[in-house]
Amino acid sequence: MSEVPVIAVLGAGSWGTALALQLDRSGSRSILWDRDTDNLLKVRDTRYNQRYLPDIDIPESIVIESDLVAAVKAADHVLLVTPSHAFASIIQTIRQELKPAQGVAWACKGFEPGSGRLLHQVASELLPESTSLAIVTGPSFAKEVAMNLPTAVTVAGPDKRFVKVMANALHGGRFRAYTGTDMVGAELGGAVKNVMAVATGICDGMKLGDNARAALITRGLAEMMRLGAALNARPETLMGLAGAGDLILTCTGDLSRNRQLGLRLGRGQSLQQAVKEIGQVVEGVNAAAEVHRLALEHGINMPITEQVNGIIHNGWNPEEGVARLLARQQKAEHGE
Repeated sequence: MSEVPVIAVLGAGSWGTALALQLDRSGSRSILWDRDTDNLLKVRDTRYNQRYLPDIDIPESIVIESDLVAAVKAADHVLLVTPSHAFASIIQTIRQELKPAQGVAWACKGFEPGSGRLLHQVASELLPESTSLAIVTGPSFAKEVAMNLPTAVTVAGPDKRFVKVMANALHGGRFRAYTGTDMVGAELGGAVKNVMAVATGICDGMKLGDNARAALITRGLAEMMRLGAALNARPETLMGLAGAGDLILTCTGDLSRNRQLGLRLGRGQSLQQAVKEIGQVVEGVNAAAEVHRLALEHGINMPITEQVNGIIHNGWNPEEGVARLLARQQKAEHGE
């Protein structure tokens, strides 16, 4: 590996572009690739990503590479920043090009569609056993990272050396990168919080008040912890940046696409109309189905998830969903 690490950032949406900018700021070298070649070439020519971050200048030091294989071969490590539904196909495309020492990290938050598998399970199946893996996650809006506003994330994975390499590559200036080994907890927190952000958006779209929002966030964290216990995630991970931190940000910040989806649903828009207006992938749509499926599979009580899944995938009325939550039997707060 070169003295200054070269990271191939695969995915030039708002988050991938923001992470390429942060790598550059922290002294690493980044190569930015995207499957949308037309938009990528516009980024190269104008040094602006007009589609996703129109006001942010992209320095010449960030290499824009339209050839995926060339980007991977030129890098020490790879950072995938694609929607979760595209994760497996990108891994399959690059796995033959990876050098033995190259690690693969990702900043995607979600599940494999249809199977409900966490992304490290997908990567472990598709890549050689010796490939080092890590996830970058936490409370981080792409626009704020691109603007160099203070941000803290966690980098988690079983290979402490590779986790440290990726954390060091990102850490610098106003961006703090912590490290951890609990990949299950880090991935689970980043996926479940999307469902809860839709729920709180619905709540706010219906103008149910601050009390209701706080209750949903808190009870949403309880659901996250129960599912985490079933999947052997560590409680401290879910109470940290990857869990509670990301949950609070996504449920309260209007830059969240999942919250925006909920707001629109709570105001009476259809799912199709809401997703079209948002104009980018909303991970909570798939996550609601997969989290609900996991809850049923493991016998976990997740009533907020059940209602969000019903509203998104079964056409349930949001007002009726709220009524069902409020009508639940009185019980102890802890020990369910």
